[in-house]
Amino acid sequence: MAEAVKTNAMRILEREGVPHTVHIYDPDLGIDGVSVARQLGQDPQAVFKTLVTQGKSRQFFVFVIPVNATLSLKRAAQACGEKSVEMIPQKLLLPTTGYVHGGCSPVGMKKLFPTFIDETAQLFDTICVSAGKVGAQAELPPDELCRVTGAKYAQLTD
Repeated sequence: MAEAVKTNAMRILEREGVPHTVHIYDPDLGIDGVSVARQLGQDPQAVFKTLVTQGKSRQFFVFVIPVNATLSLKRAAQACGEKSVEMIPQKLLLPTTGYVHGGCSPVGMKKLFPTFIDETAQLFDTICVSAGKVGAQAELPPDELCRVTGAKYAQLTD
């Protein structure tokens, strides 16, 4: 892959020595997670989306869950020790994380926010997450994703 198209997330994975594969997909065919999984020939349960929330304390938290699942805000709050959490408005995603909707990676955000990965990720040798831009996914071992993001596993969906 040419240097010009590498994202910050890709550079961090390389720098950290994380074994990964970048998969390119056509966003014109749909950027919803299930469509992306289908394009990549991946199990939707092994393709994960990155969601950013804000707790009652106003701190930001990142949750990584399967694309075909819905984040339980109650479980998310329990995981991060907050009274409650809510999704941040889409207009705040870029200024908060440095990423756009549909291309938000848990790797390489502007700040290292507390990150939680759905425990089902441990069922797979590798999972896919956004590689930092719409049209690119990074496939990597979930434990490596935990290592580079400082994430913890938690039950995040019902």
